[in-house]
Amino acid sequence: MINSFGMTKDDGERIATRAGAILMDPGWLADVSGMMVGPAAEALFDPAFWEARGELRDVTGGRGSAWFIGEAGRWVLRHYRRGGWVARFSTDHYLWNGEGRVRAFAEWRLLDELSRQGLPVPKPLGARYCRNGPVYRCDLITLRIAGAHTLSALLAAAPISPRTWTAVGVAVARLHAAGADHADLNAHNILVTFDDEAGSNPKVSVIDFDRGRRRRPGAWTRRNLARLRRSLEKVTAPLPDGRFSEAAWRSLVDGYALPL
Repeated sequence: MINSFGMTKDDGERIATRAGAILMDPGWLADVSGMMVGPAAEALFDPAFWEARGELRDVTGGRGSAWFIGEAGRWVLRHYRRGGWVARFSTDHYLWNGEGRVRAFAEWRLLDELSRQGLPVPKPLGARYCRNGPVYRCDLITLRIAGAHTLSALLAAAPISPRTWTAVGVAVARLHAAGADHADLNAHNILVTFDDEAGSNPKVSVIDFDRGRRRRPGAWTRRNLARLRRSLEKVTAPLPDGRFSEAAWRSLVDGYALPL
């Protein structure tokens, strides 16, 4: 199927399970077929499966549960968890509105489109949902961006160079030019890698596109940037002076304005 942006949709392989379905990249499915095939592939979304293999490498913080899995932690498994006041009633259950509205499947498809276009997002490998009557739970597996640090972690460690701020702006601009509206663009969802310890050649990626979508140009781009600025101000408020400044923001905006 071709969407309005000219990109193919739903190129994943769907596998029916007892309580739901799995959507998997065909290449990754072949890669892990020696572990699990067919509906049994559901175990790939269970942290206990990877722990038993000695391949549950790390657990990341934040609202959601995320693990580095596989040999050398080369993939990321994320279990969708709710935030806000709703989490007081259910931490990880979502109202069933049909498979087309499953959050993990929607994020898988969006990431698949964007990564095929060469945009700075992680490649999606697998998504799974399990339905129980009117509610469901879901998970997503993506390729890990090796050697990456969150922008928030970099800021906590040391001041960031103007070149890195500019690279952040360029990455966000590329996504916006493709119509990618990130629902929660913040300092924790921006990853940076460098060619060496001196911080040369920063490369920026954006993760966690839950509730993201593709849209025509509009005011949403300014809202994305405003949300990012609020996040940067919040994470740097308790840090030493100079971690985020007007000059840093200008470098980011300059990168955003560069011709693509």
